[in-house]
Amino acid sequence: MDTTTLYYTVRTGDTLSKIAARIHVTLAQLLEWNPEITDPNIIHLGQRIRVSPPEGVPVPDQEFEPFPGADFFQPATVSPIIEVMGYRLIDEGCSVYPGDPDAQWSEADRASYAKWQRKLGFSGADADGIPGKNTWDKLHVPVVFE
Repeated sequence: MDTTTLYYTVRTGDTLSKIAARIHVTLAQLLEWNPEITDPNIIHLGQRIRVSPPEGVPVPDQEFEPFPGADFFQPATVSPIIEVMGYRLIDEGCSVYPGDPDAQWSEADRASYAKWQRKLGFSGADADGIPGKNTWDKLHVPVVFE
């Protein structure tokens, strides 16, 4: 397992949410890795932000989230995996999100995922917006550090 800590230097227009989206992690993870940030709405030009786990914290060996199973995708489900999935759908041009995705499974997630399924050539019941292993594996959702 790699334990190298990576940093990002804040530039004009950056927010923690934008940085998190860019590197496919959640805002909560950035805050956990940067305990010196007490207000997530305040960062400064030139500030160094830790964008990987601190030195000595193991990083998962796998690069992508394994398929969590179709039953995972329910309205009551709240998980950083859903938020990171949403950003991957945006990267793939398959977003119908009104703003940024969040950690709770929603109709916007389902509709965006259906758009992804159609992009892959699926139709009808095979493009219902509920992830299956085949389409999930092709989306390459980065592993979530929890």
